[in-house]
Amino acid sequence: MRDRGAGVSRGHSRRGASRPKARTLEAVNRNESLERVMRQKIQLELALGSEGKGEARTAAPGRTEARAAAPVTENPAAVGPSMKAVVERDNVRKALAQVRRNKGAPGVDEMSVADLARHLKDHWLEIKAQLLAGIYRPQPVRRVEIPKPTGGVRALGIPTVLDRFIQQAVLQALQADWDPTFSEASFGFRPGRSAHQAVARAQEYIAAGYGWVVDIDLEKFFDRVNHDILMGLVAQRVSDRRRLRLIRGFLTAGVMAQGLVGPTDEGTPQGGPLSPLLSNLVLDVLDKELERRGHRFVRYADDCNIYVRSRRAGERVMASVASFLTGRLKLRVNAAKSAVDQPKHRKFLGFSFKIGAVPKRRIAPAALDRFKERVRDLTRRDCGNALDTITKNLARYLIGWRGYFGFSELPSELRSLDKWIRRRLRAIAWKQWKRGRKRYKELRRRGVDHDLAARTAGSGAQRFLHRPRPAFPRGPGHIIQ
Repeated sequence: MRDRGAGVSRGHSRRGASRPKARTLEAVNRNESLERVMRQKIQLELALGSEGKGEARTAAPGRTEARAAAPVTENPAAVGPSMKAVVERDNVRKALAQVRRNKGAPGVDEMSVADLARHLKDHWLEIKAQLLAGIYRPQPVRRVEIPKPTGGVRALGIPTVLDRFIQQAVLQALQADWDPTFSEASFGFRPGRSAHQAVARAQEYIAAGYGWVVDIDLEKFFDRVNHDILMGLVAQRVSDRRRLRLIRGFLTAGVMAQGLVGPTDEGTPQGGPLSPLLSNLVLDVLDKELERRGHRFVRYADDCNIYVRSRRAGERVMASVASFLTGRLKLRVNAAKSAVDQPKHRKFLGFSFKIGAVPKRRIAPAALDRFKERVRDLTRRDCGNALDTITKNLARYLIGWRGYFGFSELPSELRSLDKWIRRRLRAIAWKQWKRGRKRYKELRRRGVDHDLAARTAGSGAQRFLHRPRPAFPRGPGHIIQ
């Protein structure tokens, strides 16, 4: 019986050996694929911080299953909320309201901000499911070039309205966690901080005796951010792979220019809500290094000023920081725009400083030149518009400009500009009145003496000098004061 059983076993083995080996390899590969899928699923659940379920949840502490199912992420330093925080109801409502306030131009799909709410009403459940599954793919951005005040052009990437909405939702979920970790010397694109605060901080350093500035300008910073370095920094703060994949998708979505879509291998396109936060994340590495070295500095976006006591110290700092930026962040310093100089010879966020016993803020000469160029364009005497229309258009520009540059501590600059603008408006009125009779009447309406009005109006009104003075009404009051 033993021999017959053994024979049967040997016969069974021979029959099994005669089967094609391909079927066995296929089964092994299928099992390996299933194991790999299950392993990825378990890692994803652990990264999301979800509790274990089933046997692993209730197993005894000494058993292998319980230790394998412990909720430990692959990167213990990675923190942050999951994708559920992005698509949470209050967060998306706030994001939609912000996109509406920002307005902005359509992207490559030509959808306007006004159409966004209707689109979300019809498709939000589908979009939400794609975000939660990690399969949402952003569309390419539309390339727009705008002239720089100093020459050249600045390339902007305008995402679609839907992508701007999703970026805003991601921004709101990330900024609350990231912003408190940024440097106190960083003032750009951060809630509760402004350019005026950055200029005031620089003024404090100058008053404390740091009379030389290392003015660092990064060459095409937003166009040359290294994606791998950036995503490595993001991964230190975000554990949800779906969010990492989404942020990487925004960076590599591509750019449409002249009807063709090209790849984006580096840079964070300016124009999306998420770009400023990502730029701050990259440059926070520089901030932390400058703090470690004990420097006094102020940074607003990619404008960084370091204050030292001597030119020699400034040149040493400039060389060291440029080397750090190139080696650590793969960024380059623009040698043509960067310099070591006294603050009165440099501009920072449109301001310069008048050095004295107490340094005072003043408007930088370059900012004054741009202002006058803009005002000249708005007050051309041959534009063909009525004076009221010209003053309304001018007022819109002046209110915003005055709101920012009114931070200057030299009121004489503003008074001088005010006189200059009034002269230009008077020149427009004088040209539009054209003839002497009209000019004489308008001057008299404004209370000008008869003799002076007649002499000023020109030869066409000289006859009014020897005639009885007409009783012109004063009118509604002075147009130009």
